[in-house]
Amino acid sequence: MSMTRGAMVAAVALVALLLFPATFAFPPAGQQQLDPHFYDHSCPQAQQIVASIVGKAHAQDPRMAASLLRLHFHDCFVKGCDASILLDSSASVVSEKRSNPNKDSARGFEVVDEIKAALEAACPRTVSCADVLALAARDSTVMTGGPGWMVPLGRRDSLGASIQGSNNDIPAPNNTLPTIITKFKLQGLDIVDLVALLGSHTIGDSRCTSFRQRLYNQTGKGLPDSTLDPAAAAVLRPRCPRSGGDQNLFFLDHVTPFKFDNQYYKNLLVHQGLLSSDEVLFTGSPATAELVKLYAASQDIFFQHFAQSMVNMGNISPITGRNGQIRSNCRRVNHN
Repeated sequence: MSMTRGAMVAAVALVALLLFPATFAFPPAGQQQLDPHFYDHSCPQAQQIVASIVGKAHAQDPRMAASLLRLHFHDCFVKGCDASILLDSSASVVSEKRSNPNKDSARGFEVVDEIKAALEAACPRTVSCADVLALAARDSTVMTGGPGWMVPLGRRDSLGASIQGSNNDIPAPNNTLPTIITKFKLQGLDIVDLVALLGSHTIGDSRCTSFRQRLYNQTGKGLPDSTLDPAAAAVLRPRCPRSGGDQNLFFLDHVTPFKFDNQYYKNLLVHQGLLSSDEVLFTGSPATAELVKLYAASQDIFFQHFAQSMVNMGNISPITGRNGQIRSNCRRVNHN
């Protein structure tokens, strides 16, 4: 990074600190307990196995990279990065898959099953499902053109799930910027993490039901969202009518939907963010707007910040040591 770029980053950080002093937190507890080399001896082929199966899944379904990345995000924001999102409902578990953020949209579970089966064949009960999600998210980013990073490893898997946490803790498409900032702050993440991590919306899709209000009734007065480009809204309305079509899918980045790049931020600058929670990064505060402009101007800086923020997110409240367990099947808790 050049001195000029470094000065830009420092200026943004200063603005953010002045506007949101409480949003900058110390690294989450447990960060030092994870190690990128955790499986070097116990399962040296683990990362190769994950990358191979993620690559095959991505070749078969270009949407899968975004889906696997999203699974990791939705896992970490609920009770920490503990693979709770992967548990099916049982006598003792109410699955997070049934929560509002996940039902009808969370996907990729079969890919995780395939990865876990291959890992169990190579190294039984050694690699956690939580680490599978972290590695698959990194590999999905790389395979779509994004940055790579060393993934800290050594998480263990939870013994339960939290549908309440899934409903309440994951940022929603219609949340205000202060609400989103608060939800990130509660996870030990600051606004740089927030703006960088939402850049994952450079790939993937969203359903009509997640942004319909922006087209027709953003403020409850029957008017479209004034921060959405009218021409873009006109393109969206035929497949996202006032009623019906709830599950119709739309690219989060309509320009380069399958390429991990900084186009997402360029879209925000011209008011073509799909979700309200996207566009509000540019319109909601000077600090977040400066980061949007920074990332739109420099893909290199975005990639650097995104990689670090993925590590930060992956360090949210990991289960380590002898706590939790290493599930042999990611969908259910071991009972022996």
